[in-house]
Amino acid sequence: MEAAITRDDAVITAYRAHGWTYVRGISVLGVLAELTGRASGCAKGKGGSMHMYTKNFYGGNGIVGAQVPLGAGIAFGLKYENKPNICVTLYGDGAANQGQLFEAYNMAKLWNLPCVFVCENNGYGMGTSVERASASTDYYSRGDYIPGMRIDGMDVLAVREATKFAREYALNNGPILIEAATYRYHGHSMSDPGTSYRAREEIKEMRETRDPITVFRRKILECSLVTPEELKKVDIEVDKEIDKAADQAKKDPEIPLGELYNNIYIHPDPDYTVRGCDPSIRVISH
Repeated sequence: MEAAITRDDAVITAYRAHGWTYVRGISVLGVLAELTGRASGCAKGKGGSMHMYTKNFYGGNGIVGAQVPLGAGIAFGLKYENKPNICVTLYGDGAANQGQLFEAYNMAKLWNLPCVFVCENNGYGMGTSVERASASTDYYSRGDYIPGMRIDGMDVLAVREATKFAREYALNNGPILIEAATYRYHGHSMSDPGTSYRAREEIKEMRETRDPITVFRRKILECSLVTPEELKKVDIEVDKEIDKAADQAKKDPEIPLGELYNNIYIHPDPDYTVRGCDPSIRVISH
């Protein structure tokens, strides 16, 4: 998707924001150090795994589905300022039944906002299959008066081309909805082994037949766009970069306690203070 939009386009997503944070311009260290709560993290360690941000990337949001109306609002701002840009607003199948999504669809279509709504359908909301959670699993059709399309979210090229089309459509006609059929290999969280509600064979088959990296790798090799040796070199360089950043993310310092009171407002008054847990504590906020 990043390859089909511009740096001036906006993106907002749920709490699986790590990949988006990286492709939007934050370094590997900026991502990993945020996970470990270090000062070198992209939000100085204050956001953690859920809340990562950079220019034109609005997170990283922890409340299920709440980023969708925010995405419509970002798109409204882009249109209001006559900017030739869109907002890609992502959510999962688990959030697709949230009422606030339909309110956002309605406002987006009323004002023909340049918003591309993207439902990342990985088949399971936490441990519940989509068939058990949704009366209709045709998520691409949920926009009703907003056109939608279903794509193979495991096909790198299909995702890029669909996003190109959706971006052009949104700029000229208003909102559009994409349902990207994808898959989650691991459990929903650390406490979820991911195998109590699906068979191990299902996961194995997906890895072997539909993995987006493996499939794309095979395509570019078959088209002689790259050699196996070149891909091996990329793998080695990436491993080195990750190992170095992971080591640094463990060693870098945490922010001092006083820093927790800063960055609440973008330009606070010089004497603006914030109350601590104890009402007697007042700390200057920068």
